[in-house]
Amino acid sequence: MDAASDNSEKKEENTHPASSIVHNYDVDVGAQLIAETDIPLTPQEASRLRAKIDWHIMPFMCIMYLITFMDKTTLSEAAVLGILEDAHLDANQYDWLGTIFYLSYLGFQYPQNLALQRFPVGKWMSINIFLWAVVLLCHAACKSFGSLLAVRFLLGMCEGAITPGFMIVTSMFYTHAEKTRRVGYWFLMNGFAVIILGFISFGLLHTHTASFMPWQWLMIITGTITLITSVFFWVLFPDSPTTAWFLTSEERVAAIRRIQANQSGIENKHFKREQFLETIKDPKTWVMAFFAGSANIVNSLTNQRQLIVAQFGFNEIQTTLLGCVDGGVEILTIWLGVVLATQPFIGRSYAGILMYIPAILGSILVSTLPFSNKIGLLFSYWISIFAIAPFTIFLGWVSSITSGHTKRITTNGIVLCSYAIGNAVSQFMWKAQYQPRNHVPWAVISSCNFAAGIALLVLRFMLASENRKRERETPDGKHDVVYIMDESGVEKRVDKAFLDLTDKQNSDFRYVL
Repeated sequence: MDAASDNSEKKEENTHPASSIVHNYDVDVGAQLIAETDIPLTPQEASRLRAKIDWHIMPFMCIMYLITFMDKTTLSEAAVLGILEDAHLDANQYDWLGTIFYLSYLGFQYPQNLALQRFPVGKWMSINIFLWAVVLLCHAACKSFGSLLAVRFLLGMCEGAITPGFMIVTSMFYTHAEKTRRVGYWFLMNGFAVIILGFISFGLLHTHTASFMPWQWLMIITGTITLITSVFFWVLFPDSPTTAWFLTSEERVAAIRRIQANQSGIENKHFKREQFLETIKDPKTWVMAFFAGSANIVNSLTNQRQLIVAQFGFNEIQTTLLGCVDGGVEILTIWLGVVLATQPFIGRSYAGILMYIPAILGSILVSTLPFSNKIGLLFSYWISIFAIAPFTIFLGWVSSITSGHTKRITTNGIVLCSYAIGNAVSQFMWKAQYQPRNHVPWAVISSCNFAAGIALLVLRFMLASENRKRERETPDGKHDVVYIMDESGVEKRVDKAFLDLTDKQNSDFRYVL
């Protein structure tokens, strides 16, 4: 009798309203690991775990981003290594080689984001990096505009997986407070890429092979490095904290627990139509898209910078070496930007605006200083590079103000499509008729930097207003008591943070400013 009574009580304890039980495929992948676990994580343990994660994934992200940016900017270096003459390219065709990369990136951006949701993130990026390397090696065999256009198109397609993949991985392993600096660390590798590529190009200028031009050697060297790296990336880069090879089973639970305060979980492998529609209807999505497009008009300097510096009156060797300084300036500005952004009294938006002030000044000076003052023009150009930092800050901010995995990957896709549009259209403003002063392109850059700064202010105002509104509201408690059923049929309670809720559905979510 007593045993029957006990069984009855246990059955009642494990029985909950149907509305409070959700399927495993609806919740975050971390839900099963963390359900009904309440293991306290001390600050010392959290710090030790973060250090272990840093040592195992940040070197890969930094090296990989360095290599991919180095590969992407080979076109700029090739301009002074003989590709224009060897492939019989005019200025308009050269601009198209820069544009087609971003048009391809644009066309494949959302499919790449869907693939990153459907397949293991690390493995999908590895495949794209491998294909990227093969395509880059193929550049060396191209001797016409048509063939170069084809390989640049393929390069843009593969590139579409890298930045969104890194954004997803960063959001999986790090808290909101840590994301901005981590994104800054891997993004400032662009500066190191410029420096390394500059020295490689300097060495190649002194090579003399009868049937192989210096720009072709550049493609072979960078392509080979990328090919080798892609293999290590496949083997050693993790797909998520739930399967990371370098974490023990206890550490995996702790890694998920550590980011619980984000209220955005790890990932969900199923596409949710309602989250997609919410993203499209969310006004902040389009403010972010506007910022991404206008902020990347300045990125046209990536392909034009060597030609611009040469037009100031420097020879090929001087231009190549001075290009290394571009990388140093980029490293310093990105580092300064993310440091400012992580100060509580400044935040992401205001830090971006502070970086735009010298950038706008620099772009105005390049256009207004006497053309005979080539040193002044050079330093003004370097100051204009400050405009790169706000977009870096923004990339770390996006995942901190978006929740729900389908919403996150859709937001990433829209933002990076806008990024691609800004990069693609900006290539065409560097027309031969504007050279050598390029007044029109520099005026456009100044205007777009100003518009991007305004967009940051608008976005901050929207998020701050929503936070104040949520503080005033009484929590509805709708998702406070939710259970999933494990493989053995036992129901386990799941924290709201791992229900794969969007930032609008989760009343506990607060937007980082």
